[in-house]
Amino acid sequence: MKTIHLQYLANHLPKTDDPYLNLMSKEEVTKARNFHRSFPQYKETPLQDLKKMAEYLGVGRICVKDESWRFGLNSFKVLGGAYSMAKYLAKEMGMEITDLPYSVLKSESFRKKLGSAVFISATDGNHGRGVAWTARELGQRCIILMPKGTSQSRVDNIRALGAEVTVEDLNYDECVRKAASMADQYEHGVIVQDTSWEGYEDIPLWIMQGYAVMADEAAEQLQERPTHVFVQAGVGAMAGSCVGYFASLYPDNPPKMIVVEPNKADCMFRGAKKGDGSRVIVTGEMDSIMAGLACGEPCTLGWDLFKNHATGFVSADDLMTCRGMRMLAGNFKEDPHIISGESGAATFGAFASIMLEEELKGVRDELELGPDSKVLLFSTEGDTDPVRWKNIVWEGVDYV
Repeated sequence: MKTIHLQYLANHLPKTDDPYLNLMSKEEVTKARNFHRSFPQYKETPLQDLKKMAEYLGVGRICVKDESWRFGLNSFKVLGGAYSMAKYLAKEMGMEITDLPYSVLKSESFRKKLGSAVFISATDGNHGRGVAWTARELGQRCIILMPKGTSQSRVDNIRALGAEVTVEDLNYDECVRKAASMADQYEHGVIVQDTSWEGYEDIPLWIMQGYAVMADEAAEQLQERPTHVFVQAGVGAMAGSCVGYFASLYPDNPPKMIVVEPNKADCMFRGAKKGDGSRVIVTGEMDSIMAGLACGEPCTLGWDLFKNHATGFVSADDLMTCRGMRMLAGNFKEDPHIISGESGAATFGAFASIMLEEELKGVRDELELGPDSKVLLFSTEGDTDPVRWKNIVWEGVDYV
């Protein structure tokens, strides 16, 4: 059996004045959730309670938030894209988001008043699908840039929603830079991206508040405080939103929060290892099967939240998520079976490896994972690349 290479590093980064924590509060996230509730397609995704798996892995409770059910799009990403696009339109029109529910945004009278907007985004698949879906719902133009190596199924899914799609001979971060320059070519052109940089923070912040709806639902469904939360990071926006939300929700006794990345694109882990608080940018191919996490430039907002509130960072190879995908899909008969994609299963793969591998006992002990632990994980996508999912889960193919 091939060995999973997993590293863990505790957070000893210097703290900041924590400017973004209050923006991830339940009060702020409720605004985003109320906006999503105005969509006829909105429904809470299930929180799957894996009781037999918890017994097997030696913890008190394991709950997995299954985002494959979100809006029929097989991923959580639409939560951020839709909310940020609506917040942008509200700002353009001098209105509040509370005045722009789905019915108003979709109305012909609103479109005539606004005119044409062009939403532009770079994506490995899931984020662009959410942006394209929202643009279609609102009757607006959408341009999507995708990095080299993107699977055809992900391209087809976005094109089917009416977006203009190109696959660039660039990596993800280079696609982001190209998308940003394109947005300046249109009167109402805007880049919708969940990574932030100097001068571009409003939309990433709104995206993160939209993402945090997932954490807000999970907190209500759990009905108790989790002791551990595992979150996967690409640029770190989704992970930052969850870390910020739970740190704000439980200020006196926050859960231990562990950030998980592929070792080909582990910019948070490398930043933690550097230790001075500055960002580390990973360049090159970043050829992980965890396509949604293969991002090398940390979101400044998420990175700040990690510095203040993350417990530690995990970096591991692709075998980690292959394990997670198989264990969730081939779960005990008493537990729900979960279709989780390469990026979605990363956290469960990391957690299971920490619990199962003898050489990771030190990590298990440091994180105080045991019979009293109540572990929350997010399966952020379903089989967004169906061919690869079948290869891994059905055919036993390992990607290394």
